[in-house]
Amino acid sequence: MNDTAIPDGFELRTRRSPLTDPWEPLYSKRTDKVVIIGLRLAEPHTNGHGLIHGGLIATLADIAMGYSCGYQLGAAQLVTIGLAVDYIGSARVGQWLTVEPEVIKTGSTICFAQCFVKADDDVIARASATFRVVRQTDQAPASGGRR
Repeated sequence: MNDTAIPDGFELRTRRSPLTDPWEPLYSKRTDKVVIIGLRLAEPHTNGHGLIHGGLIATLADIAMGYSCGYQLGAAQLVTIGLAVDYIGSARVGQWLTVEPEVIKTGSTICFAQCFVKADDDVIARASATFRVVRQTDQAPASGGRR
């Protein structure tokens, strides 16, 4: 694989956010159970030492696990209530990064997931998260008033 090749099955992500816009292009691949996030590492993804930034790893892990829980729940809206990341390696510009989640348990109010973050198939981090399922009745009115 050359430094610009995108692995089979990955497509440009259509769901965007202001936080991740500077990191584009981001890719995703759906399986029957999860949404895997992938990207080709570039300079905007690095820290001052030229290695992938830990904040990028944490954010993409949170996104992949949250999307995967929502995917299994039928597009439910989720809010992260706990996130833990263990950094066990590093990555450099040009490597292909994947965030491979596993949904542990979904419930009516809480979901649990974990994932491995890999650079060219070498595990560089693992993460786990807990999400709260947000129901329409749980949300505050758009005007900012009381519920």
